[in-house]
Amino acid sequence: MSAEHRRTLAAIFEDPVRGNILWRDIVSLLRNLGADVSQREGSRVAVTLDGRTIILHRAHPGKETRPYAVYDLRAFLVEVGVEP
Repeated sequence: MSAEHRRTLAAIFEDPVRGNILWRDIVSLLRNLGADVSQREGSRVAVTLDGRTIILHRAHPGKETRPYAVYDLRAFLVEVGVEP
């Protein structure tokens, strides 16, 4: 895992939940972890990792991921065994 991916992962797990993590950095991290990231209808994105799937809302119109999406992603990563 690159230093950039480690920084993104650490940001996801910071308290309080951050609202300034770039969506593209999250997608890059997830793909590096082996996740399948696929666009669904509207702003929905399906992330499948370790046989489990979560539906997230991509950042729009801005580039920063909303805190509620970061919180959901954090819970999903813990569930599949990914922590900093």
